[in-house]
Amino acid sequence: MQPHDFWQDLHPPASFPGGASHSGFFPATLPDGRQIKLPIRPLSDGRHALASLIINQASFAVQDALAKALAERLRQVDPEIVVGLPTLGLTLASAVARELGHSRFVALGTSRKFWYLDDLSVPMSSITTPDQIKRLYIDPRMLPLLEGRRIALIDDVISSGSSMLAGLRLLSSCGLAPMVLGVAMIQTERWRPRLQEEFASASSKVAGVFSTPLLVKTPDGDWIAEEEQRSSAD
Repeated sequence: MQPHDFWQDLHPPASFPGGASHSGFFPATLPDGRQIKLPIRPLSDGRHALASLIINQASFAVQDALAKALAERLRQVDPEIVVGLPTLGLTLASAVARELGHSRFVALGTSRKFWYLDDLSVPMSSITTPDQIKRLYIDPRMLPLLEGRRIALIDDVISSGSSMLAGLRLLSSCGLAPMVLGVAMIQTERWRPRLQEEFASASSKVAGVFSTPLLVKTPDGDWIAEEEQRSSAD
């Protein structure tokens, strides 16, 4: 597949087998059984890799399917307002808010407008831009929309937990705590200890459309989920 071909199609249920090694792509399975091909991104150690989702490069059909599936998960806690994390989380947050029947959502940002307050900002980095330390801001004019409301904090992916932690810290500095943390993809479990260390109940609030494992290279050059490799070794 060419790089621009990923994230474009929704395949019927069971189009690709689970529990197997993977070479050109990793198949993610939505709650309704449909599948999406995700590219495999090797990590710097050369031995591990991650399945990747860049939601603003996905087709509208895929974006809509992910937003609908996540909105269905979030309805269990009945959020009153959706807050989106930049940059890719904003695409999903907007669509999820629409699916929930909301008339708007609140976008956090990394671009400081002249009326923003430094006290209402926190440092932010992400797994896709690990060397860039930005600041995450909330527009102070949006705070009345959030105070006393049931908040859903939305990002596209949770992986290392850095972006979600920045969002939690920023909301906490405003005296706010989201009811649910929504994502399209839960990428491995590396984020869980970091969230639990600082926000004890946060990891139990994470709701995702699908999960992807940490992948390990096999002797023949394919990739297999690390858990499966351990199971086969046992």
